[in-house]
Order: sequence, then structure tokens, then C-alpha cells
Amino acid sequence: MGAETRQPADMSGRKPRERRDRIKGRVVDEGFVRIEQLADELGVTPMTIRRDLDHLQSRGWLRKVRGGATAQPSTAFHGDVRHRTQAMTAEKDALARAALPLVRSGQSVIIDDSTTALALSRLLSQHAPLTVITNFVPVTQVLAGSPGIELISLGGTYYPAYDAFLGLRTVDAVTSLYADTLFASTTAITRGHCYHQSQETVAVKRALMEACARKILLVDHTKFRRRGLYQLAPVTAFDLVIVDSGIPPADLDALQADGVEVLVAHPE
Repeated sequence: MGAETRQPADMSGRKPRERRDRIKGRVVDEGFVRIEQLADELGVTPMTIRRDLDHLQSRGWLRKVRGGATAQPSTAFHGDVRHRTQAMTAEKDALARAALPLVRSGQSVIIDDSTTALALSRLLSQHAPLTVITNFVPVTQVLAGSPGIELISLGGTYYPAYDAFLGLRTVDAVTSLYADTLFASTTAITRGHCYHQSQETVAVKRALMEACARKILLVDHTKFRRRGLYQLAPVTAFDLVIVDSGIPPADLDALQADGVEVLVAHPE
């Protein structure tokens, strides 16, 4: 009997889920990967890779582009949470330090599913006791077990690429609560309005905005150069906007001309 024909180790015998896990990991780590390169490395056809990319894109893990896939955000793609966590870290830390004095012991605060507000959550134990409400799993992980922190995690449908709970069940969970302050961010600010890339995100954030007495928006200067697909609310719907010192003067002037109260967060 002739020798058995062996296929490359990474090809069709690999389960689709395992193959897709490898693809999304590569895209997030490298920023952009070509279809032909993935097909060669995984031992499958380019058509199989295209189907994998369609599947991963539909779940928010990546953005399919000509010739490959990218983790870079776009008008219709929010960006994988790991990619977002690694971006603009110094600016997010500055925003968090500026926001922290606005938190008072004994208050209830809402932290949304933004990596900008996540930076603030790492500081909240300094002002315990607090009640913290969130739909963002990383915030839950940061604060779980922290002395003096009563943590309320909002359920719903779990979206892996966002690492957050979204959807109608999350909205329903929010409507039964009322907090002192919401700390939130947005994907983009265009013509005085906040935008996001998913309707599910917008629905939950609108509910969070209704469930608090004070709304504070945390945004780094790059948000004024991005675009989003779905409108959330005018910037004027927030009681305070905290921006980093990299904001262009024209954008700062536009906010203030609209009557927005602005706090500029300077580097440490």
C-alpha cells in the first residue's frame, strides 16, 4: 500500500472555530493580515479564509478589507476590545485622573463599555465606598472583590468582540436602576453629536444616560477625527465633557460655542 498522503498540519482538519481564533488573534496582533498569507499558513483555500473573515466581521472581531482584514476601527467597525485598550493609553489615564475628583464616596456610578472609562474604574477604589454599575466585563474584573465597592453587573447578550453585555435585556436591566453619575465615552464626535458603530451600543448607552442624574463624557482628541454610523446624542446632552490636552483649538472652541462645559485634562 502506498504512503499515506499527508496534508499540512494547519489545514482542513482544523476545526473552523480553532482556525478563526487563530485568524482573529493574528489580525489583532498585527493590525492587518492578507488573505493569501492566512490561506498558506492555515493550509486552506482563500475562499475558506474569506468565509472565515465574513463570520468574524459579523461578530465584530475585525474588518474585512480588500485583500485581507484589519483591526483598525472604521465608520462601521468599532475595533476589537484588545486593540482599543492598547490605544491612547496616556490620554485615557489623564482623562481618568481628571474625572476621579468628581466621584464622591457613597455615590452610585455607572461605567459604560468604553476602554476610556475603564481607565477610571482602576482608580475608583480610592473613593470607596461606592456602588458601581457596568455592562463591561473588564470593569467587572477590575473591581470584583475590591473593598468598599458594591458591584452591579448588567446582564444581557454577551458580545465577545466588545467584551460587554448589550441588547434588549441589558436595556431592561438598566431601566430598573438610577445612579448619581454616568462616566461614558463615544466612538466619534461629528457636527456636535456622538456616534457609534452598532445599534446595540447606542440603545444601551441611551438607557444608561436616562438612568443617572449627571452625565460625564470622557473623550480623547482623536474622537473628533473619527466617524460613526449611528447617532447617540448631541454632546450638549452631557453635563460635562472631559477632553485631553491634545484637542485642537478649533474643536475646543466649537464645543464651548455650543455651550458645552469642558474640562481639559493635562498630562501628569
